[in-house]
Amino acid sequence: MHELEKVDREQHLQDLDAVFTLLHKNRLITKGSKCDFLKQELEFLGHIVSTEGVKIDPKKIKTIQEWKPPSNIKELQSFLGFVNYVRRFILNMAGLSAPLTDRLKDHDCFWWGEKQQAAFDQLKIALTSPPVLRISNPECPYEVITDASDIAIGAFLLQDFGDGFQPVAYESRKLQGAEKNYTVHDKEMLAIVHAFKTWRCYLTGADGTVRTDHKSLQYLRAQPNLNPRQIRWLDFLESNFHYTITYKRGANNIADALTRPTLPIQPPY
Repeated sequence: MHELEKVDREQHLQDLDAVFTLLHKNRLITKGSKCDFLKQELEFLGHIVSTEGVKIDPKKIKTIQEWKPPSNIKELQSFLGFVNYVRRFILNMAGLSAPLTDRLKDHDCFWWGEKQQAAFDQLKIALTSPPVLRISNPECPYEVITDASDIAIGAFLLQDFGDGFQPVAYESRKLQGAEKNYTVHDKEMLAIVHAFKTWRCYLTGADGTVRTDHKSLQYLRAQPNLNPRQIRWLDFLESNFHYTITYKRGANNIADALTRPTLPIQPPY
């Protein structure tokens, strides 16, 4: 989906005419009661879509803010399901929610401690002022910021639309099984691979920059003696994408916020 442009009424009507002509040619029917025209902003599947980008429907934010702490597994699943629907707006969703998702493993004994309450509060805080995510434009340059911690990997997709790099999406997930035993280098590389797999529809064929706080990754292509897993990952990246890896020190890097708690509250892990 391309970046929505601010167009005048006449151009909008011309575009609609072209769309209706194409629909008629292919014998496709639209229902007038389900269509909106000449709108600057639309509600769509729990999101508000406008010329500025996509944001969470304020009604959903209000629902989250009024959510009471879960008292059983079913209520916790309901909360996490709701939050998961808007996860692309949440920086470090996987890391913040880890103490909550860990509780789902024990269906026989539900308990709620300080770590769970802190995680619950942090997720609600993260959704107090969620970002407006811009709609991707394949003509604009990309930047992917990645990071890894002991429990999660995360990524941040940005594009420069002419007014500096702006957020398009966030992504994060918990490390699984043997991934927790990977070296720091491999965890950081996994974060890059996961980001490119997640946003393949955006990044395939596009020129982009990867920013990481793990210095050795900027020399990835020149590194000798790669293990089989690293070779497989590198082959995936080299075969499908045009990218440059750059290093930026973690202390000054937004990447650290992708997998580590940054809100002014006791960390949940």
